Amino acid sequence: MKALVIHGAEDIRWEDRDAPEPGDGEVRLRVRYVGICGSDLHYYFHGANGEYTIREPLVPGHELSAVVDLDPSGRLAPGTPVTVHPARYGADVPGLEQRPHLRPGGDYLGSAAANPHRQGGASELLIVEDHMVRVLPEGLPLERAALAEPLAVALHAVGLAGDLTGRRVLVIGAGPIGLLVVAASVHAGAAVVGASDVRAEPLARAQALGASEVSLVGRDSIDGESYDVVFECSGVGAALTQAVRAARRAGTVVQVGMLPNADAGINLAPLLAKELTIRGAFRFSTEIDDAVALLAESDALDPVISHVVPASDAVQAFETARDSSASAKVLLAL
Repeated sequence: MKALVIHGAEDIRWEDRDAPEPGDGEVRLRVRYVGICGSDLHYYFHGANGEYTIREPLVPGHELSAVVDLDPSGRLAPGTPVTVHPARYGADVPGLEQRPHLRPGGDYLGSAAANPHRQGGASELLIVEDHMVRVLPEGLPLERAALAEPLAVALHAVGLAGDLTGRRVLVIGAGPIGLLVVAASVHAGAAVVGASDVRAEPLARAQALGASEVSLVGRDSIDGESYDVVFECSGVGAALTQAVRAARRAGTVVQVGMLPNADAGINLAPLLAKELTIRGAFRFSTEIDDAVALLAESDALDPVISHVVPASDAVQAFETARDSSASAKVLLAL
């Protein structure tokens, strides 16, 4: 079989590997589509994602759709369309019963956090534990189903903000996750959803998904205290300063974008006088099931997918995915 393997910064290879065999409690999948995530971009272009450095060849990818290739238990028939919850959780921790994704000691497909690394989904054949498999509803295309994982991230973030019905919402950063947060906020009943970005093209995509107010950084200003809830999705420190300024008194800021693991010049002084709530958002728990159901309802989120590129052309795919003017979500076709 073939697999995409990152050996170091800007060194990715479409190489041969032995076909894996499933054991007890495992399922072998024939992967069809894999989305390129921000963490994948960091692994490819920098050889590291934050503090997690590639120490051995790494197969990237945790956003995927597939069909069942082999299920030794016989529960899932060959050809069954599926997606995958990419997390394996750590041991139980008191107080985290409802938040298993926060337990230490777990792992995630396509991650160099552990050593040996947890190999990812950009492989023609993939072995996963059977509890990670989610069977797709009839009629949900595999291409669209590859959005289930990032949409689950967006739904989790929106859920952390509480009831959005009738509220004014701002999404800072209109990359793929920001776009899905826009769509999730509209779905959650927000009265107004605004979007802010440094480029005009992502803002046009946000409008197509329901954003009714857009702000181009450097051209448009955002009035202070103008939004009830602000989702910071860019991962840029200065944008958190903007989020705190834009939030209304007693409002909520949800930090969705992954901030650098370093000191940064962020002005949080206004949060005191405003009594703001700032929430961190990390991956998701059960929201992938909600994401699958939402994707099955309609094709409204199809515009988030801007490119589908053969996995054998991975260098081109990663270059395209890095350019937010040219792309939104880029899928690898295997």
